Amino acid sequence: MKIKFRNIINICVRGIFFLSTLNCASHKPDTGRKLIWNDEFNGKGLPDSLKWNYDTGGSGFGNEEAQFYTKNRLENARMEKGNLVIEAKKENWEKNKYTSARLLTKGKFSFQYGTVEVRAKLPKGRGTWPAIWMMSEKMKQWPDDGELDIMEHVGFNQGYIHASVHTKKYNHIQGTQKTDTLFVKDASEKFHVYKADWTPEKIEVYIDDKKFFTYENKEKSYESWPFDQPYFIILNLAVGGFWGGKEGIDNSVFPQKYYIDYVRVYQNK
Repeated sequence: MKIKFRNIINICVRGIFFLSTLNCASHKPDTGRKLIWNDEFNGKGLPDSLKWNYDTGGSGFGNEEAQFYTKNRLENARMEKGNLVIEAKKENWEKNKYTSARLLTKGKFSFQYGTVEVRAKLPKGRGTWPAIWMMSEKMKQWPDDGELDIMEHVGFNQGYIHASVHTKKYNHIQGTQKTDTLFVKDASEKFHVYKADWTPEKIEVYIDDKKFFTYENKEKSYESWPFDQPYFIILNLAVGGFWGGKEGIDNSVFPQKYYIDYVRVYQNK
């Protein structure tokens, strides 16, 4: 419901609401949640090693990806002008034709329930596959222990942002994954905030406060809801893969940069 600004002023002046419970200013701090972890990427050089680890290698990582994920290499992951830049490059590296980076907080930070906010600008071009996602700190078997995909974007389908969960009962291997999509026409031109709210009852995913995906804990079983345990955060830019490379890789688009302005994690007080 839209309310004109002058009507808000009139309401305040008339004293319809008690002044003790009404704040007519638009900058009231959010007292319902507490910032428990963040990275603003305000430094220069390699990402903060106290906050981030790397997955490395060119094994395809189960998704038949074409890149080699490097470690501590500025060309693929660096802080620059207040952003984390993950860059995918067309170059030969240990029998792979591309390089990129996959950063994760595993072993350094994990949490159970809360809100994750990531402000990011996405790469574009056929063959790119950036993501913001989470997995269990105690992952033993995928997908049994769960995966939450807050944002995935495949370059051959520009602007379509996907959010999903994968569990033993619901996953893409069986074609039963729970997922939804929102079109963001300028996802690669402007920064947007990708957010997940996670409670014992449900997971909700937003883009710029527009909710487009909800997964509820209806069945009360580990096979459908393994999300009652600590999870860590992953940021990566894949090249190709069974989904990202479904329509091939356009080598002319590289290098491609994935910009992350900040990552913030809140918990309810």
